[in-house]
Amino acid sequence: MIKKTILFLSMLLASAAAYAGESAKPSYCARMEGDTLVIGNDLICRRFLWNGGDLMTLSVEDKAAGRVYSTRKNAPDFVFTSQPAKASDASFDASAIPCDGIRPSHLKVTVAYRYGDYNVRREFRVYEHVPAIAVDNFVASVKSMEVSSDASGREINVADHKNIESKADMAQGAKRTLRLDGLDLGGAHWHASAVEFSDVTDWNNNLVRRVDFIPYRKLSYRGNILFARSVEGEGLFLLKEAPCSGVQIGSDGADFECEAGKFSVTGIGATPEDLSSGRWIRLYSTVLGVYGAEELDAYEALRAYQRCPRIHMRGRDEMVMMNTWGDRSQDAKVNEQFCLQELEKAARLGVTHFQIDDGWQEGKSPNSAVAKGSFRNIHDNPLYWVPAKDKYPRGLTPVVEKARELGIELGLWFNPSVQNDFEDWEKDVAAVVKLYKQYGIKVFKIDGLQVPTKTAEANLRKFFDTVLEQTDNQVIFNLDVTAGRRGGYHMFNEYGNIFLENRYTDWNNYYPYWTLRNLWQLCAYVPAERLQIEFLNKWRNADRYKGDPFAPQAYDFSYVFATAMAGQPLAWMEASNLPEEAYDIAPLMKEYLRVAPDFHEGTILPVGDEPSGRSWTGFQSVKGDEGYMLIYRESALESSQAIDTWLPEGARVLFTRVLGTGKDFTVKVGKKGEVRFALPDMNSFVMYKYIVKR
Repeated sequence: MIKKTILFLSMLLASAAAYAGESAKPSYCARMEGDTLVIGNDLICRRFLWNGGDLMTLSVEDKAAGRVYSTRKNAPDFVFTSQPAKASDASFDASAIPCDGIRPSHLKVTVAYRYGDYNVRREFRVYEHVPAIAVDNFVASVKSMEVSSDASGREINVADHKNIESKADMAQGAKRTLRLDGLDLGGAHWHASAVEFSDVTDWNNNLVRRVDFIPYRKLSYRGNILFARSVEGEGLFLLKEAPCSGVQIGSDGADFECEAGKFSVTGIGATPEDLSSGRWIRLYSTVLGVYGAEELDAYEALRAYQRCPRIHMRGRDEMVMMNTWGDRSQDAKVNEQFCLQELEKAARLGVTHFQIDDGWQEGKSPNSAVAKGSFRNIHDNPLYWVPAKDKYPRGLTPVVEKARELGIELGLWFNPSVQNDFEDWEKDVAAVVKLYKQYGIKVFKIDGLQVPTKTAEANLRKFFDTVLEQTDNQVIFNLDVTAGRRGGYHMFNEYGNIFLENRYTDWNNYYPYWTLRNLWQLCAYVPAERLQIEFLNKWRNADRYKGDPFAPQAYDFSYVFATAMAGQPLAWMEASNLPEEAYDIAPLMKEYLRVAPDFHEGTILPVGDEPSGRSWTGFQSVKGDEGYMLIYRESALESSQAIDTWLPEGARVLFTRVLGTGKDFTVKVGKKGEVRFALPDMNSFVMYKYIVKR
């Protein structure tokens, strides 16, 4: 079976190269060398001892750095049950997957085997010129079984261990045997960082927590990303493609287990009941990547992979959206006439997308201002997802036609029926596909999700995947992470972008620097271009901010808009409530839309100090020897400031102003990438395009 698969892969890749030309020959490969499975591309190579299919990593090679990380002990990488068994009936298959408009072309390597009472399938994904390898894990019990005590238990508090007085005492630790992946590289001088995230942003306004540590005894850490840097400077990262730590399915309290040079991804994403159900269960996925000696190398390696689950396309994924919910009228105003008027004003501003939030449909949700409804059993009303007759007597056709006339894409709010783990997902698919076919609606905000079980997770995937299949991958979802148990920042990324937060001047919880801070903190670990970032009508509710130095009214509207520019700006407002002076930002928005696709193609990282309302802060879009610098002077007293950037020390760099205020200049970069920027006014910004002169 293995030899046949290798022959098939060689023929397949040769055929692809012959069809596309020698220059298109892919860099990825998968092959057996005796009892060793080799998977990789031109930047990374991972070698496994076959072990009957129950793979054991032998080494990981960073080809760019010329560095090989060899494992210290041979042990299975993937452990999903505490019951010992020997793998059997193993098979290996590899196939080149063409680009489908969502994911780029890549190599899928499938390793399947029997492990006791379970069938296992591990699907590795290797992308061209990406220094990382991902793996999706699937397990199915041979038949439905009684649940055994298969979980390893919750984390033991380190304070409950005895003191260490002998070598045997060192075997103590947080007892967690299950893991999605693991490497035992040895060495006492690793420096590691675990990055934990919070969503549920209606409640959380501090979304990133990074813990830096030297691995010592066996301890557990929370997070979706683990960086581990060797004493020589190069390193590896592990990405757990799962919801945020606090809402993962079957979680025992942690995501990584570290001990000296031993690193494991724990919390497999299923309960013993799930694993014993007799059906295929998709566990959480992991990604292993390598990076060079510079700090920038780690972020660029991570970002190189993060672009792969979903290709960012200019005409599809770039947007400045307007959604009227931010002015708190909820569904009280939305109707045909209101939308037609809003579209005219939205076009004056220059937005690209207009989304009708909750209230366009015949059915009523719990958030309706006119009649309280439900998110459950919504298909009991066969007209639930039909445009409300009293609001849209001619359906959505007049609104759609007006939007097209103005060059605006129309989007809608949608809430899958949540009862019984989305058991009505097929009806939800039918509703979305009908709206796509009848009106050409391609953009849907997905709200109200609750994903507490593997069944709910699987059905939700079926909903997303089937909609894409039936619309030829034309639909894009805005995935709301403001409440509930949802996918967070590192799961479901193939389906669209992330609607980050609800903030309202009505409740005094919108501050431009708060929003800027959330984007600034996230962008090192989550692609900024995947985040919808709101900006509000700064003139509303001014009386509620009296005496507040950071009130929205303290800023020019152009600056308020600029705080969202590193992401996908979201005009969270009713255009009809804007004063005439608001439309002065139209030229800025036009110029921003011209440059945004190029800006978003780079690796966007934070520069300067954390936004505080009084900082010099910003973002850098790194694109090799060129890129963009987006700098904000908050209400800082100094008219100029030296800022640490990601530019190479000693380089001469030409800065050309693109947006905002500021002057063109050329500078020699100082230590730690230091560049001095000048802005004459408080609460102002500038975007530069830069070129490094070699």
